[in-house]
Amino acid sequence: MSLILTQPVTGPSAWQAADVAQRQDEWLRPLSSEAIAALDAALAGLEARGLRFPHFTKEDFPLDALAPELARWSEDLENGLGFLVARGIPVERYTEEQIDAVCYGIGLHLGRPVRQNPKGDLLGKVQAVGDASDKNTRVYETNLYLPYHTDPSDVVGLLCVRKAREGGLSSLVSVASIYNEILEKHPEYLGLYYKRWYMAHLCQPTPALTALFSYHQGKLSCRYLRQYVELGHEIMELPLSQVEIRALDILDDVIANPNHRIDMMLEPGDLQLANNNVVLHSRTSFVDHDNVVKDGRKLLRLWLQMPNAREHGDDFPGRNGFPETPEMLAALA
Repeated sequence: MSLILTQPVTGPSAWQAADVAQRQDEWLRPLSSEAIAALDAALAGLEARGLRFPHFTKEDFPLDALAPELARWSEDLENGLGFLVARGIPVERYTEEQIDAVCYGIGLHLGRPVRQNPKGDLLGKVQAVGDASDKNTRVYETNLYLPYHTDPSDVVGLLCVRKAREGGLSSLVSVASIYNEILEKHPEYLGLYYKRWYMAHLCQPTPALTALFSYHQGKLSCRYLRQYVELGHEIMELPLSQVEIRALDILDDVIANPNHRIDMMLEPGDLQLANNNVVLHSRTSFVDHDNVVKDGRKLLRLWLQMPNAREHGDDFPGRNGFPETPEMLAALA
């Protein structure tokens, strides 16, 4: 079981908005011409051998020139700020199929891409192609505001292919910074965040139990999306108590504090990577182009299981996508 952390979190993950705004060189990583040449060469090698996404391995997509940089990314995601933006992937001169291959290929060199839905997709298409009036439509398939949340994987990657006509700002929040404010101003609620809550959409057919905060082996982790907590308890017919609702209200209020977040507009060719244990991410609403499918805002989403990821306690079980089933693999063959 996790212990309750009663001291403020220190270190690079406990950043404030003003800090990281002044330290852009620590998280914005423009790709060198050599790195781009390595991507082009790896892509050309795939095509010469008739290989296509997702039917190739990292050995099929060599990135030797990028290896030192990728190692730094991995370290910074787990033990640094918890996020970065790699800038300059030349999506404007790649086909849609080539962009898929490049995004997936980079993911293979960072960790293991995991399945994002019961169909077994390894790349998610973040586009406003769903019916916003249907409550069953996932928010990332609309142009609506996407609340702060974590995804069920060690790391989430978002590669911007096209921007919206207006809006669609990406926002990141430091979990450590949030925790420190709650510890300072609302310590009487801390224990509630460590208890297990039912949460829907944790890559299982029914809501699963998980703590919202966990402190294990010296590292603080978070898992949160309020709508999924509320839905999980609704499905299980276990209504939230007034004190639990108050705890979630406090958490939401602290998350909304602009001191804890950094906002950024992802440009085409930007790959944003964030550690789901230490960073919450969000997106503002947006106005899309008239032809949504052809010209509309589009991001590719990667969920990665990382080789250097932290271990979790029993009350905060690790989540890395949907489990692979024989039926899933047969359908994708």
